[in-house]
Amino acid sequence: MLLYNTLTRRRDEFVPIEEGKVKIYTCGPTVYHYAHIGNLRTYMMEDILDRYMRYLGYDVKRVMNITDVGHLTSDGDTGDDKMLKGAKREKKTVMEIAKFYTDAFFADCKKLNIRIPDVIEPATSCIDDFINVISSLIEKGYAYEAGGNIYFDTSKLEKYYLFNDFNEEDLEVGVRDGVEADSNKRNRADFVLWFTKSKFDDQELKWDSPWGIGYPGWHIECSCIAMKHLGEYVDIHCGGIDNAFPHHTNEIAQSEAYLGHKWCNWWMHVLHLNTNSGKMSKSSGEFLTVSLLESKGYDPLVYRFFCLQSHYRKSLVFSYENLDNAAISYKKLVARIVPLLKDTDKSVDAEALAALKKRFTDALDNDLNTSLAVTALYDVLKAQCNAATKLAAIADFDTVLQLDLIAAAQRVIDEEEKARAEKEAALAADPVARAIEEKIAARAAAKKAKNFAEADRIRDELAAEGIVLIDTAAGTTWKKAE
Repeated sequence: MLLYNTLTRRRDEFVPIEEGKVKIYTCGPTVYHYAHIGNLRTYMMEDILDRYMRYLGYDVKRVMNITDVGHLTSDGDTGDDKMLKGAKREKKTVMEIAKFYTDAFFADCKKLNIRIPDVIEPATSCIDDFINVISSLIEKGYAYEAGGNIYFDTSKLEKYYLFNDFNEEDLEVGVRDGVEADSNKRNRADFVLWFTKSKFDDQELKWDSPWGIGYPGWHIECSCIAMKHLGEYVDIHCGGIDNAFPHHTNEIAQSEAYLGHKWCNWWMHVLHLNTNSGKMSKSSGEFLTVSLLESKGYDPLVYRFFCLQSHYRKSLVFSYENLDNAAISYKKLVARIVPLLKDTDKSVDAEALAALKKRFTDALDNDLNTSLAVTALYDVLKAQCNAATKLAAIADFDTVLQLDLIAAAQRVIDEEEKARAEKEAALAADPVARAIEEKIAARAAAKKAKNFAEADRIRDELAAEGIVLIDTAAGTTWKKAE
């Protein structure tokens, strides 16, 4: 399996640290508001990675944090804590906000068939872990106290900017964000490990520490939670591309300074979901959530299907027109599966199934190319094999893609059966309507036998009775002439 590694900037063959096992860390949500669908694209693609590793037979352990403290509104360690900002907005406590939006996040994940990670850890439950690691970094000379806060000293590293070949000036947080530089920092790239009350007196959540009452910075939580549950080595660390700098850059700096060795082998970053006006965010334009899509009549799995038709390392442009096209394609895909479920041949051709599965695994082995995986799904429908084999392949692929295709096709059949039963009940109570339907059925049989003269005769007979036939692609209906 070839997987692109942001750290090496190339596709490398994936080899786990421990044979047969894969340890994955996922940056979780900051639960101060609903996740928008751009956020959720990242979690969906991480879900594909997780599920495909399991599909390949790996023993996967995936850990995700919940940020409920310490994430400021600026990457430059300035501004309000996002959780505090959310609490002020809704006139609730920070913990009430965290509980509500954590539940909302996982409700969205369920609608999108995103598997819940094996371990979920909120930052507020790991304060002692943060303090222990920060204390060690101070002892090792990688951190210092200034102005009441504890900072990581990036000048002690041989190389800080690992994900890019940019000049240091191009990545200065203060310059990039247009915020006032922190005069406490020895170097512009230094970042906060622990804030004290000297800077944020209105912070609701505070803990005692060797450096005063305060709370952790955002970056330290992911390092500590990953080490707590996955040990000193991680196979794959996931997140959105906007986390590569400074968040993931800082994670590597503090983790490897603390551990004294390389920490994580692979870094997987998902590119942005954009609108026609630019990057999607919670503060600009229409706030696009799963619930909003549902209110407009879209099945959340249509959005998942939309995302899977693009590669995770390509920016994806969202528009309702594009989503409508995905909805049409999804509906047509399901419609093509319906007749497979009605087929009575239940024998699976093992050799044909293996060939179909190879096309699917070849696609995902190529840096999780879900676009090609969806193409492999369409190839199943065109394959020269029986319905049972096609259904087996679709079910197999859907353990990873999670589009609920067979269940959706079964719902179509169930709805058809329900409509048929309701029609039969109505005809039983209306002999005239039953007679008309019988003549329509006889006309359809005549047309199928190419006996067009008989078909025309039946149509004319019904017309004489004041019945107008309406032929459509779905069949023939009728109405009384006006």
